[in-house]
Amino acid sequence: MENETFNADIIFIEGLKVSPQSSIPAFVLLLFIYIFIMVSNIGLVILITMERSLHEPMYLLLCNMSINDVFGATAIIPRLLSNVFTPITDRYIHYIDCVVQAFAAHFHAGTSHTVLMIMAFDRYVAICNPLRYATIMTNKMVVKLSVGAWVAAFISVAILLGLTIRLTRCRRVIINPLCDNASLFKLSCQNLLINHIYGLASAVVILGSSLGSVALTYLKIAMVCLSSKNKMLNSRALQTCATHLAVYLIMLVSSFTPMIMHRNPQWADSGKVASVMFHVVPPALNPIIYGLQCKELRQRIVGVFRKNKVTDGKSSANGQTFHK
Repeated sequence: MENETFNADIIFIEGLKVSPQSSIPAFVLLLFIYIFIMVSNIGLVILITMERSLHEPMYLLLCNMSINDVFGATAIIPRLLSNVFTPITDRYIHYIDCVVQAFAAHFHAGTSHTVLMIMAFDRYVAICNPLRYATIMTNKMVVKLSVGAWVAAFISVAILLGLTIRLTRCRRVIINPLCDNASLFKLSCQNLLINHIYGLASAVVILGSSLGSVALTYLKIAMVCLSSKNKMLNSRALQTCATHLAVYLIMLVSSFTPMIMHRNPQWADSGKVASVMFHVVPPALNPIIYGLQCKELRQRIVGVFRKNKVTDGKSSANGQTFHK
């Protein structure tokens, strides 16, 4: 009976396929990226929270993205790190832990789309209706948009995983670097038609609404900029929209790359590694892009470093005076 329970609850997972010679470099690189993701994104949230001048809708909505990126990276990277030095034949995971990781991975992906959608709406109101921006994008509206983005993704993923965990399992092997919904329902020998239909439908709805809303938003913004002779307005619109668009394109590339590579047998192994990209590349690049492109954020970040430098200089001078 104990063996049957063990067999039902413990699953073999391939993880990242890394040669023994590459284990240490892969571990160090992945650990460095994870530390950078945590420090940069949490630092950005703290900076926006502490600086009253940054308590604007655009930056408050940006906090959603940073928090989501920290969540997504934490759900995936630590387990990958723990498996780097473990032989492939000894990599196991409890079924419930695999479900939790799959939920976190899909929740991170879904929230990334919904958050960028509400950020696109914010840019649309700011550029196309600047006189009404303050009355539309109130703190109450920011909270509503933020909650709506997280709740919509949560409900979608909860149904997705709920349909999967109801299935009985007849297999114990996941040939993938991480747990996801497809890997989980492939453990079952039951009819998977409902899972395929809902999975495809939810992906189409989220991706379609994301692409559609962002494309429509930027089309209207472009029309406003083309019809406006205000060079200052056009310059600021181009700067803020280019930042948002760059982040969105990075997310799309990170999403579609593993899908394309999985369909080519020659790139199958590379596709497995690419499936981790979505939870590593955007979270690492997003704070850099926003930190460099947004003038207000860049000034505050530089101000913090200068303040620390001045404080250290004064402490050093006081120390020398004391010794004299």
